[in-house]
This record gives sequence, structure tokens and C-alpha cells, in this order.
Amino acid sequence: MFLTNLFSIGQQVLVLFILISIGFLCGKKGIINDNAAKKMTDIILYVVTPCVMISAFQKDFSGDALIRVLIAAAAAIVILVLSTLLVRLAVRGKDIDRKKVLRFAVIFSNCGFMSLPLQKELLGEEGWFYGSIFVAVFNVFVWTYGLFDMSGDKKQLSVKKLVFNPGIMGALVAVILFVCRIRLPEIISQPVTHLANLNTPVPMLIIGFYLSNAKLKKAFTDGGAYLAMALRLIAVPVAVTFAMAALGLDKTMIIAYVIACSAPTAATTTMFAAKFNRDVELSVSVVAASTILSIITMPLIVSLAWTVVY
Repeated sequence: MFLTNLFSIGQQVLVLFILISIGFLCGKKGIINDNAAKKMTDIILYVVTPCVMISAFQKDFSGDALIRVLIAAAAAIVILVLSTLLVRLAVRGKDIDRKKVLRFAVIFSNCGFMSLPLQKELLGEEGWFYGSIFVAVFNVFVWTYGLFDMSGDKKQLSVKKLVFNPGIMGALVAVILFVCRIRLPEIISQPVTHLANLNTPVPMLIIGFYLSNAKLKKAFTDGGAYLAMALRLIAVPVAVTFAMAALGLDKTMIIAYVIACSAPTAATTTMFAAKFNRDVELSVSVVAASTILSIITMPLIVSLAWTVVY
């Protein structure tokens, strides 16, 4: 059972890494440059991500469906809060810049770029639905606690930044349409679906490009980086697997959330590290190294979760 799941999930992860390798080659050959990658990222953040949210929530509304949304949102909040408590105990040190980067790297996974495509392939629309709920909660958390912790400045917390974050705006629109039982007409839903489908290939190309320019030395010469990657790729998703299974939560939700939690470190780590003058080199190394290692760890962790749950 485990080996069968491992092979099946490994194939899907390998598909993503083939796309990443194409982005890597495009970066090395200059087909994608830094400016192009930034523009592609903007398209994903400001266009594709909201479409993913809206498309995932185009479901029939019912009391049971609303309860599932609330339970899924609560579960995501608990996971992120407990991850925060864990990392504050585990990651210590006198170097503030280094410590903040490593803590951020553990708490925040690449649950949008890496997880949503895998959730859809393995679990279908239902998995995509749960994955979108996790991403919505993640966006709120990263632009509140994540922003405050990395900056160390309460003034950085802004209602405007939170409300006008594209991921959060997309989630709000999606939830409003869902609760008000508004189904988009086909002339609108088809373009939304087509744009949402870009969430698999384009982010993989972007990740590949950044890997083509990454230096991995610091991640593999820093003991704290090893600890952060072990927590991010193994400890957190394994804990989530057994905790959610023990609570008897929806099986599809459990697998979707394990996928989200087993994803490598979020690229936002480097974005915030650069913005607030933290250890940028370490952040780039950890993001790149955890992405490479996840080709091994994600299939193993998700297969374990699948075996435990089913």
C-alpha cells in the first residue's frame, strides 16, 4: 500500500520537477531573466491566484459545506499557530537576522505554488478546494504575523496591505460568491478556469528560474538551516498527519493539508528578508535547498499520510 502510494505520488511530484527543470534550463539559457520572472510572478499573484480561489469555491452552497469551510479554516489556523510555537522553541540564537529567516522558513511553506497543483492532481476538485482554504488562511497569517515577525515593527501591520493582498481579495470574492449562491455564467467561468489552470506550469517555471541562480552553500553549511529544513519538510507535516487523523477529520482535507505542510519553504521568505535587511543569502539557500530536497520528502510524507488515513 505504502509503496503503491509512494510510486503514484512520486510520479506527480516528478511531473512538477520536470516543469521546474524546464524553468531551470530557461534561466541558464537566458530565455527567462530576472525581469521576466518578476512579471510572471505578478501575473500569478494578481491574476491567477484570485482565479484559483474563485474557481475552487464555485460549489453548491449548503449548511454542511459551510461547516466544512469553517472546520478547514480553523484547522489551518491551528496548524500555523502551533508551527509558530514549535519554531520559537526549536530555533534559537543570538543572530537576530539569521534567526528570523530560519523561523519564517519553517512556518511558511510554498503552499500556493507547489501544493495546489499537487492537491488538484491527487485529490481532484475537493482537494483543490481544501488547498485554497489553506492558502487563504496562510495569506492572512503571512501578512500579519509573518510581516511583523520578520520586520520587528508593528507599524508594518496595515489593514490596507491585508485587505488589498490579491490572495486575500480573491478569497473574499470567492467566499462571497459561495455564500450568496452565485454561480458565474459560463462566459466568465471559462476564462477564470483557464487562468486558474496556469497555477501549475507558470509557478514551476518561476521556481526553476530562481533555482538556476541560487547558491546552496549556506544552506548546507549552517546547522540551523538543517534544523529548519528538517522541521519544514518532515516534522511539521508528520505531526499534522497524526494529529488530524487522531481527530477524525475529513480524509481529503487531511491529505490536502499534509501536502500543503510538506511543501518546501515559501519564496516569500527571501522577499521579506530582502525587504527588511535580514540574512538574504541564507534565505535564498534555504528556499532553494528545501525545494530540491522536497522531491524526496514530499512523496514519502504524503504516502505515509495516505497510508495512515486510508
